[in-house]
Amino acid sequence: MARHLFWLSDPAWAAIEPHLPHGRPGKPRVDDRTVISGILHVLKTGCRWRDVPAAYGPPTTIYNRYNRWASRGIWQRFFEMIAGSGPVPDELSIDSTHVKAHRSAAGSKRGSGKKRSPRSWNAMGPWNA
Repeated sequence: MARHLFWLSDPAWAAIEPHLPHGRPGKPRVDDRTVISGILHVLKTGCRWRDVPAAYGPPTTIYNRYNRWASRGIWQRFFEMIAGSGPVPDELSIDSTHVKAHRSAAGSKRGSGKKRSPRSWNAMGPWNA
């Protein structure tokens, strides 16, 4: 897999890897770093789970891993571990600017649906009306 697809740097991955759950029965897991990068891709870009690039693995695997770990509290433990791992800076800046529109927000009919007659156009043509 191309290294540019990983969302976590090597030091960040080294900090997280020892805290991953291990020893669950069943089928061997798909590469954790790849799947976590797929999860981060979806969360960062806002795409649908089924639209995650194929390089991260099957979308079902990525979604299931995210969902199962969320229900087991693993993501919360990661957050607490990382948040408590260093000193608090003197100054913090948080920007939560994020706008989401429903996918049908741009697809409505415009106007009353009536065609404008040529008499209503101005002298410059229909594009300036």
